[in-house]
Amino acid sequence: MSGEVLINLTPMETRVAVVENGVLQEAFIERARRRGIVGNIYKGRVVRVLPGMQAAFVDIGLDRAAFIHAHEVMSPGTPADEQVSISQLLHEGQALVVQVTKDPIGTKGARLTTHLSVPSRYLVYMPDSPHNGVSQRIEDDGERERLRAQVVSALSEQTLEVDGGFIVRTAAEGVTDEELAGDMHFLLRLWRKVSERRITAPAPSVIYDDLPLFMRTLRDVMRDDIEKVRIDSRENHVKLLEFAEEFMPDAVERIEHYAGERPIFDLFSVEDEIQKALARKVQLKSGGYLVIDPTEAMTTIDVNTGGYVGHRNLEETIFKTNLEAATAIARQLRLRNLGGIIIIDFIDMEDTEHQRQVLRVLEKALERDHAKTKCTGVTELGLVQLTRKRTRESLEQTLCEPCPACEGRGTLKTPESVCYEIFREILREERAYSAETYTVLAAQPVVDRLLDEESAAVADLEEFISKTIRFQVESHYSQEQYDIVLM
Repeated sequence: MSGEVLINLTPMETRVAVVENGVLQEAFIERARRRGIVGNIYKGRVVRVLPGMQAAFVDIGLDRAAFIHAHEVMSPGTPADEQVSISQLLHEGQALVVQVTKDPIGTKGARLTTHLSVPSRYLVYMPDSPHNGVSQRIEDDGERERLRAQVVSALSEQTLEVDGGFIVRTAAEGVTDEELAGDMHFLLRLWRKVSERRITAPAPSVIYDDLPLFMRTLRDVMRDDIEKVRIDSRENHVKLLEFAEEFMPDAVERIEHYAGERPIFDLFSVEDEIQKALARKVQLKSGGYLVIDPTEAMTTIDVNTGGYVGHRNLEETIFKTNLEAATAIARQLRLRNLGGIIIIDFIDMEDTEHQRQVLRVLEKALERDHAKTKCTGVTELGLVQLTRKRTRESLEQTLCEPCPACEGRGTLKTPESVCYEIFREILREERAYSAETYTVLAAQPVVDRLLDEESAAVADLEEFISKTIRFQVESHYSQEQYDIVLM
């Protein structure tokens, strides 16, 4: 499998596309005014303690106070069944050093922890935890032991005492001992700077700011199968090369400045794919389709055969559609960055072996996901339930806002329904004020209906209240919007 990373930079925003085999798999968008803050470390101040929720709100300098739960304040080694009241851990006005684990999403503030960590290319340093570990995605036992031993060896060679521990990241598989030791020295130097700021910085303020998106992508996404990283900004191309030379020398030759006349996101039809990822319906090559509905609590995905009829029988048609859907769903989760609980309604299959194969294909496709996913199998109702870690806004939340006409419902009242609302409102106004005439201001489809299909009802209403009713089209009104002017 071959891949490319495309980076589009403007003063207003940074956009990154991860393409595998010519198909867009992930898109990251960061705007100057709404830059993601996951990983940032702040010195904040506790503004409210909520004993009933075992949580507190912390002012870290954002528009909304951030949220921290009691278990994110307790020592990492505290037993899960040991209950400590949040009131014993925090009090209002207290300065607190915290790290953001989830960006503010919708009306919810950022999520915080006091269990700090700072990442590099191959390692994550946890200053408050003495534990050393290796990413579970590195499956080779021999390689896991080698990496663990190298971390311990490098720690023993440190001239300064190191209190914390290290987690070896998936990208470290196969790297040399020298590269691992170099990463460790970098993280310890970085942490010493952060420690100094912890003491001197006022509250609230930022004491550690994670890398900008284009550098973060190189650090976190770069793998052996990424053949090229193209960036369309000459200035930031130089910065990216400098970063790679210091921390990722093996990536330097793969980084190039894109100076083409076509916009970089027109390559591999990235722009078109992003637009498709905002649609509710996803067409499958076989003729089937997915319907994706994100809600506040969960995301539901429905699989349909559509125009696909197969060649042998109904069971084969269903099986083939579900197999294609499983791969497409894994891609859509990454591309749309959907998180939380996800319920998938595959087309019912009678053959249990077919069910197992579809589930296996889904789990295999999810292995390439950088976000932590967990598939809990098939429920009693035949639904597949999985969870995907949510740390930032979805693509839809980043690019869109609720429709002002339908207020996010996804539907509008029909002109007929609005007409009947207008009739009821006129009766209400007549009882309260008894005006001489009424002028209805409404959208074109509503006025058209009032003057056509509902003209008899309008005449009956005029006769009932013994008043004249006039109509005026307001082109800027939405279909549900209207006003009644009393004359």
